[in-house]
Amino acid sequence: MSQQTVWIARHGNRIDFVNPEWFNTAERPYDPHLSEDGLIQAKQLANRLVGENITQIFTSPFLRTVQTANEVAEILDLPLKLDWGLCEWLNPDWMPNMPETLLQDIMAQNYQRIDLSYTAGTPQYPETWEACLKRTGETVQRLATQFPNENILLVGHGASVIGAAAGLVGLIAETEVKASLCCLVKIVRQEQQWVMELSGDTSHLDNSETAIRFV
Repeated sequence: MSQQTVWIARHGNRIDFVNPEWFNTAERPYDPHLSEDGLIQAKQLANRLVGENITQIFTSPFLRTVQTANEVAEILDLPLKLDWGLCEWLNPDWMPNMPETLLQDIMAQNYQRIDLSYTAGTPQYPETWEACLKRTGETVQRLATQFPNENILLVGHGASVIGAAAGLVGLIAETEVKASLCCLVKIVRQEQQWVMELSGDTSHLDNSETAIRFV
C-alpha cells in the first residue's frame, strides 16, 4: 500500500470571536461566518497547501469551515464535499438545539465548488465529548479507507480536528494536537502505521492565536 497523507485543518477566525455582539442579532447564531482576518488566514492556509498533491477536500457543513475550505479548493482547483461527520461538537452547553446551517443547495449558490452529489454523516444532537471523538474518528477512518491512494484534506472545528487526528493516531491526539484557528495537522501513513508529522502547525499564518478558543 502506497503512502497516504491526511491533512486536517481548523477554520479561520470567526466573526463572533471578533465581535461577540454579532450573536445577538444573527439569523443563525450558531453558524458564524469568517471574520476579515479569518478570511486572510484561510487564504494563507490555501497557499501553504499548494504542491502537497491533495486530491480530495472534505469539510464540515458549517459556514466558517466551508469558507475556509473553499479558499483551498479555489487555489487547488478541486471540488468541496460537505460531510456532517466533521461538524462541530454538538455540545448542549454551547447550543440549546441542533444548530441551524444553510441548506447545501443554497450554500452552493455562493460556493459553486460544492459537490451536490456527495452527502455523508448523520450526527445526533446532543453528544458527549467521547461521542464527538468517536464520530470524527470514524469519519476520518472512512475517508482514508475510501481514498487509500490519495492525499486528502479535512476542514473542521477545534473538537473535530482533535477527534479526526485521534481516529488515526489514537488518544495521544487529545494532548498533542494544538487545535488553534486555521492550524494544520499532518498525518502520514507508511505501510500500516499512521505517524503525526504536524500537530497543529500555524507557521503559515501571519497572526495566530496565543490562547486556543473553542467557543
